[in-house]
This record gives sequence, C-alpha cells and structure tokens, in this order.
Amino acid sequence: MYQSRKILLLGSGELGKEVIIEAQRLGVETIAVDRYEHAPAMQVADRSYVVDMLDPQQIRKIVETEKPDLIVPEIEAIATSELIKLENEGYHVIPTARATMLTMDREGIRRLAAETLNLPTAKYAFADTYKEFVQGVQKIGFPCVIKPLMSSSGKGQSICRSVIELETCWEIAQNNGRVQNGRVIIEEFIQFDSEITLLTVRAINGTMYCAPIGHIQKDGDYIESWQPHEMTEQQIQEAKKIAKTITDELGGYGIFGVELFLSGDHVYFSEVSPRPHDTGLVTLITQNLSEFSLHVRAILGYAIPEIIQNTSGASRPLKVEEELDNYKIGGLEEALTVPNTEVRVFGKPVTTVGRRVAVVLAASDSTSKARENAKHALDKLNIQK
Repeated sequence: MYQSRKILLLGSGELGKEVIIEAQRLGVETIAVDRYEHAPAMQVADRSYVVDMLDPQQIRKIVETEKPDLIVPEIEAIATSELIKLENEGYHVIPTARATMLTMDREGIRRLAAETLNLPTAKYAFADTYKEFVQGVQKIGFPCVIKPLMSSSGKGQSICRSVIELETCWEIAQNNGRVQNGRVIIEEFIQFDSEITLLTVRAINGTMYCAPIGHIQKDGDYIESWQPHEMTEQQIQEAKKIAKTITDELGGYGIFGVELFLSGDHVYFSEVSPRPHDTGLVTLITQNLSEFSLHVRAILGYAIPEIIQNTSGASRPLKVEEELDNYKIGGLEEALTVPNTEVRVFGKPVTTVGRRVAVVLAASDSTSKARENAKHALDKLNIQK
C-alpha cells in the first residue's frame, strides 16, 4: 500500500481548498477542519471535521486522532496556545506555532516588526476600553485606521476621520472582529501611493519572492489584485529586505503574504500572514507555480525551482451583499466568454454580508488589459436567490 504523508488543515476556506488540491497532486492525505459544514476545502479533502476552532480540547482531540505529519493553519482564529503545546510534544506546525500565535493578533506582529526588528511601520496605539481608545486616537491623530486585534478580510476595520465618528468606529471594531469586545489597534493613516503583497517563500533551498502584487482594498478587504505591480528597483529591494527580515524571524517553511505600503521611495511594513494570501489568488493564472503550489512544496520540504511569471494577470472577487441560505451564481456562461479569463466558484454553503463566493482571474500581455478583462467578466456575474 502507498504510504502517504498526512496534512491537517485548520481552516477550510477558498485558500485552503487550493492548498488541499495541490497537496493531493503530490499524493498527500488531507483532512480539512473548520467551524461550519461543507466549507470549500472540505469538498475536496479526504476527510473533514467541524469544531470550534478556538476550543483547544477540540483541536487536540482531532490532532491526537489523526496524528498528522503537518498541521497547517489557514486562518487566524485558532487556539494557538494549544498549537504551541502540540509542537512541544513533537507535532509539526506550519510554519511554526510561534509564527501562528504572533500573527493571530495584530499586536504581537506589530510590536515584533516595529519594536524588535525596527522595521518602518505606521504609528500605532492599542486600547482595551473606550477611554483608552479615545486617548489613542488623540495620540495618533485624524484620520486613523481602527482594527480589532484579531480579524481577517477587513472584518471590523474602519477609518476614523473626526471626533463624531469615534463611537461608531469603536462599535464596529468591537462587534465585527473574530473576538467580541476585544482589544483594538489604532494606526496612523499613511498617505500611500499604493499597497502591495510580496509573496515570500521560505524553503529548503532559501528564500524566494513572487513578482509584487498590487491590490485595492475597501473596508480592509481586497476588491482587486494584479501582478506585477510596477515598482522602482529601490522599492523592490527595500520590500525584499523587509520581507526577509520578518519571515526569517518567524521561521519555518512555507509562503508568507507580506503586506506593504509604498509612499514615494519609502516602503512601510503593514502585516504578514504565514500562509497563502487572498490577493495571491491571481497567481493561479500568472505563474508557473501558484502561491498554493509553492506553499505545499515548501512545507513538504521540497526545493523551489525558479518562480516564473508567464503572463500579467488580475483577480476580482465576487461578493454577496446579504445573508442567504440558498443562492446561485448567475452569468457564468457570459463571464467565461471573456478572453483568457477563468472563474473559480468556492461553493460556500451560505453567505454573509460581504462574503466572497467566487473569483474572476484574467490574463493578458499587460496588467491594465488584465484588470479591464477581470472587471468585464465580474460585471457579468450575479447572485440569484
């Protein structure tokens, strides 16, 4: 009988689905775990479990039952303290349990970047109470960005522009993050020219980088990404330096989504995810090895060959603006007539406000044309009740 390695994926969204597919192509046994049934990655995994991802005992029970070779977190909201214990007992957490813990909330990674590694970042303050929040905003100044410490895809994020918006921004952060009534970060609003993701791969044969990915966010969640994003050589070198510094500190193998702000010749560190990044979905159509393929190869201990960008490309997610228990995606036939365009449907069982349910991928000989085609195809899609 063929003896395969086993991956336990903690978090089973659309990014995890692509990780599972790539792992299976290399003969890996896959188990998907999430807080709800029929999550995208569960649809393609060998087995799946539904648990409270923040319950350490439920996570431990699955790990001890399955005894995976690799534990692969795909989301932030996981019982990271238990992952540290499991790692100390000999289980292999990707990239490391410490990296997962540090990047789970924004305070740990921001303090590491700014105070330990001296990387350039926006000014920031933290608050547990509304009084501390008001004091923090006064310290940072208007406008400022308000975020819950633990969230993803922009949930709970807002921009506070004046005193009259203080209470509203506080309530958004308290009610819409992964943890209710939690600690928040107040960030300086940097007047940046653009923001990018520099996908950084740590593998057995060193550190490599994908071409920079430009993206546009709304309310903290991406609405468009493209590759490559035009940068000066000075900016590219500074971005790589920042990315290598933070990923070397976090350690382990795998892909890291390093988010950066570009402002003139300056590059500022924003955030890092020790896993595939949503803006990196564009690599499914642009590169010889997508971010998911790179991640799986690296965590399995395989060397990464040269990363080649075959074409320019763009991505646009399809989002739903209401909660629906039953829905269909219409317009697929029309969207797929756009040249060099693909649509990936995630298969999420239900929707919430702002939830991504599919993504359009477009390739072209120029980034501008790819972006145009992606928008054209997205405009043909619709949500049917």
